Amino acid sequence: MKIDIVTDTYAPDVNGVAMTLGRLTEGLRQRGHRVHVIHTGATAGEGETLAAAVPLPGYKEVRVGLPKPHELRARWLKKRPDAVYVATESPLGKSALKAAKALGVPVATGFHTNFHQYLSQYGMPALQPVAMGYLRNFHQQADCTLTPSPDMVEQLTAAGVKNVQLLGRGVDTRLFSPLKRCEKIRAGWGAQESTPVALMVGRVSAEKNFDLAIKTFERMRQIFLDVRFVVVGDGPLREKLAAKYPWLHFAGVKCGEALARHYASADVLVFPSETETFGNVLLEAMASGLATVSYDYAAAALHVRSGENGFKADKGDSAGFINQALSALSLCEDDNLRKEARKTAESLGWDQVIARFEQSLMEISAAGRQTFRTISTPGKRPRLSCRTVFLSDIHLGTPDSKADEVVDFLKHIRCHKLVLNGDIIDGWALRRGGRWTSRHSRVIRKFLKMTERDGTDVIYLRGNHDEILERFLPMAFGKISFTKEHIHLTASGKRYLVVHGDGFDSVSTNHKWLAALGAVGYDFLLRVNRFYNHYRAWRGKDYYSISKRVKAKVKSAVSFVDRYEDLLQNLAIHRKCDGIICGHIHTPEDKQVGAIHYLNSGDWVESLTAIIEHHDGSMELVRHEDFVERIIRDAATVPEPPPGMQDEDAAVSPATSMA
Repeated sequence: MKIDIVTDTYAPDVNGVAMTLGRLTEGLRQRGHRVHVIHTGATAGEGETLAAAVPLPGYKEVRVGLPKPHELRARWLKKRPDAVYVATESPLGKSALKAAKALGVPVATGFHTNFHQYLSQYGMPALQPVAMGYLRNFHQQADCTLTPSPDMVEQLTAAGVKNVQLLGRGVDTRLFSPLKRCEKIRAGWGAQESTPVALMVGRVSAEKNFDLAIKTFERMRQIFLDVRFVVVGDGPLREKLAAKYPWLHFAGVKCGEALARHYASADVLVFPSETETFGNVLLEAMASGLATVSYDYAAAALHVRSGENGFKADKGDSAGFINQALSALSLCEDDNLRKEARKTAESLGWDQVIARFEQSLMEISAAGRQTFRTISTPGKRPRLSCRTVFLSDIHLGTPDSKADEVVDFLKHIRCHKLVLNGDIIDGWALRRGGRWTSRHSRVIRKFLKMTERDGTDVIYLRGNHDEILERFLPMAFGKISFTKEHIHLTASGKRYLVVHGDGFDSVSTNHKWLAALGAVGYDFLLRVNRFYNHYRAWRGKDYYSISKRVKAKVKSAVSFVDRYEDLLQNLAIHRKCDGIICGHIHTPEDKQVGAIHYLNSGDWVESLTAIIEHHDGSMELVRHEDFVERIIRDAATVPEPPPGMQDEDAAVSPATSMA
């Protein structure tokens, strides 16, 4: 199988998720699977790709991956995987999940971290339902969700997540072993051969319940005067705790052999966290022959028999936890208990975990093949063959122009004629200091490439934001012509008047200063939209357009749209046309009013819509995301063309796409 893994954290990061993914990746590769890991970080090894990230505010050790939907879509169109595993719920993970679903690639998600429970540790319990809503929305979109403990399976299933599967954890008993005990390390802690040492391993942060750990350590000090306390790890609380409790020894981050020696050189693991999905450190400590103290959930619920191979208290019972910790310290020299802990760990190898992971991915891959057959020409992008495409209101030169989406849309199209119906370039925004980027240049290059490669005729109608073209009209060079309006004759013989439509907006024609002020106000709404929809995305909700809501609710705005449509329909009748195609008002529409077919191509700021004329002359209003998903889905059912008929891209017939 070809498997892509998407994650914010990966080796050499030191945490449970990175360690688990490293084990799973290596195990799959040893079984002959081709695994590629897309992760954040400083460097990428063979079979890895880097993704951009930002540090979590106040917690620089944690990176948050940034979305890269177009890069992932392009990669998976070219090198389609059999399955994708998304390990983290960040914007990077969200974009990977969305891209995979759009392309029909089977996708599994991993629930590795209880981020929603962390919020109470940071004084924000009111946000827990919001965070859980985002996580639920995220995992509901996957074909299956893998989580490491039965209680997490139960919790996610109760929250409404479908097909939640148990994927346990293993431990490397060759690495973690009592034989790694090191008297030199113990001496560095001030511990003699018989001195008991209590150990805590993990991030030095609030979610690990250091408040209870400190209370436990202080109670131990009252009874066992020579006990030593060691913390392995780093995090935002380290400096504060080191200054307040000088008797705590902070060893810093350890991994590999160094970590194994630190485990084996201690006697008791104190593990008070209440927010784990599993708790890998518990198995590592048991493999190292330590007496462990933990709450009775996650890994402890599965593998610890209190008083036999470790100690555990009911979750949330801090007094019970401290008592269990005192019992562990008093019995830390009990060879039978420590041998039982080691024996339990020896039965928990990674082989069975990797086999279960492999099985889950194979199951969703097999189910996916029944629904989506891989495109018959590997590496070819499916494209719809059509007669004409109408685009308007791209507004290149503004930060809200969806230039990448325009290019992606056009890459899935082969047309005889492309009509650019005004406001393609936003001259108003550029005069106000708008920034032209390479993304905007790519759109222009795509137009030119279509004329060169496909022989597409391009007709550019001026709008009000690119009205500077007015003084040069009409004009043509090569296969590109510039004009003010256009009469389009369909394959079925119908006449459509194509105009941008600003001439029927009294504000744009008679009060340009007011139109410019309105453009500034619209830009402000879009800026608010960006921030508001970042918040909605964090909550797991879909995009919401404030400007559309305003237009729908404000009576004058609704009346304006109605008057605008009526005027254009009357113009079509006057010009003896069967229909009219316009833009300008950023309101996509396809409706029949009497004898006139009214079409508005919308915009590429919010709506992301276009109008397509198929080879039979029928008109269709399409939305970018829905259109691309449909083309890819339909391409999966198209038989491979005979030799000599294959093109650079896989073409989808109009009949198939309209089915």
